Amino acid sequence: MRVAVTYENGMVFQHFGHTEEFKVYDVQDNAIVGSKVIPTMGNGHGALAGFLTDNKVDVLICGGIGAGAQSALANAGIKLYGGVSGQADEAVNAFMAGNLDFNPDVHCDHHDHEHGGEHQCGEHGCH
Repeated sequence: MRVAVTYENGMVFQHFGHTEEFKVYDVQDNAIVGSKVIPTMGNGHGALAGFLTDNKVDVLICGGIGAGAQSALANAGIKLYGGVSGQADEAVNAFMAGNLDFNPDVHCDHHDHEHGGEHQCGEHGCH
């Protein structure tokens, strides 16, 4: 199984569509057998589902994520665990142990209203 985490400085990045890197973990027999950081090369929002598919990802762990991206991931067969924060490595270990703290109803609705300046998902309850 391959697990990807939206990634920035060791942490779960909080805005799926703006993530610049994913940390991808190869998991076998409930153990991490390898990991690497993969840059998105500027792909954003809808294109990221294809990027994850191209990298053979089965599971995505992220912070905030919009409905369109959720739909694209579902269509690609990628299982989503959103609303996660903290260290990326710890999140994957919690996922493997079956006790990942995630929000099955995660939604980032920043596209529905205007922000002054750069959007920060954690500021308005995206997760």
